[in-house]
Amino acid sequence: MNQDDQRADHIAVEEVADSPMGLAMEEPEIVRCMKEAVLSGTEWHVALLEAVGKWALPEEEYRGRKYVYLIQGEAFDWLLLAERLCCELDGMVPQEETELLLFQGKLPREMKTQEFQELLGYNKHRAHLNHWYGVVVEEALQLAVEEEVRKQHRARGFSDSENLVEEAFVRLYEGTRTDLFREFLKGRKESTREVHSLGQIREFTYWLFKRRLEIWDPARVASDTRKGLEKLSELRSSDSFVNS
Repeated sequence: MNQDDQRADHIAVEEVADSPMGLAMEEPEIVRCMKEAVLSGTEWHVALLEAVGKWALPEEEYRGRKYVYLIQGEAFDWLLLAERLCCELDGMVPQEETELLLFQGKLPREMKTQEFQELLGYNKHRAHLNHWYGVVVEEALQLAVEEEVRKQHRARGFSDSENLVEEAFVRLYEGTRTDLFREFLKGRKESTREVHSLGQIREFTYWLFKRRLEIWDPARVASDTRKGLEKLSELRSSDSFVNS
């Protein structure tokens, strides 16, 4: 599925009334069906996406690692679930195709948005778009604004510093990264001294995305989001992009 088809002027964070993860089939049964489908000749990525569509757990502990697939009940990280399911297909699918999916977000063949949506299901696809805009594009936007700030400081003859990251956050969210992260943790009743996982950082990014939607008018939100999409396209074309 070509995610560049998404548009900045169609941003809408919607809480999924019927949880996108709430299905009856048990996870071991989903995994078994996925393996049987691959062995019977179904394209492996199609079998995997069908398993993603049936998956019920919003998070789990697996082989000593915690996987959080659904952020705040709204944003679904299907690639993280795909990574976990690919562990079950080890030796059954080409390694290079698996790596392209997990590290670059590329399926073995072009898939139309409608087919992708049908395999995931409506609710999961909607939650996937929340994750796409709220985490993937938001991270690219942060990078774009940080680069703008650094460029402006260099043009004025100032030296580089980590404080420029804080300034970029003030421009985007009207608060420094340090203060906003403290507020985020306080809302979750977590200690500011905790070691922060990648999953927690992504949750923070999504929290920032929702804050940006609240504090700015729609025109500013759309303009900033387009900036994030443009930066993301630039990163992907340089082959340095790793899909989240």
